[in-house]
Amino acid sequence: MSKTSHHDERIVKMTFASVYPHYVTKVEKKGRTKDELHQVIEWLTGYDDKRLQALIEAKVTFETFFQQASLNQNAHLITGVICGYRVEDIENQLTQQVRYLDKLVDELAKGRKMEKILRT
Repeated sequence: MSKTSHHDERIVKMTFASVYPHYVTKVEKKGRTKDELHQVIEWLTGYDDKRLQALIEAKVTFETFFQQASLNQNAHLITGVICGYRVEDIENQLTQQVRYLDKLVDELAKGRKMEKILRT
């Protein structure tokens, strides 16, 4: 990944609420459900539906979203390329965490089995 502070700065300022509807659309278009999306988000962050909704309503930035999260201890097992970046090689922690989420949503939309997505 090319080291670009502009990319990292953009992610810091983005709100989870601005991206969440795109996640929902992406997975539902491919025949998956919002409940499955929430299961994936909860696995990664520890946020249940109620907490997730509160964060969406508060329009928290991705920075706050991941600062308050309890990242799954197996998140480091998420590997591969998403948005042109190899997830495991991303140096900026926040950018890596956002790309972890992007990768999980992508796997869900591609029809991967839930037990594989959740690294069980």
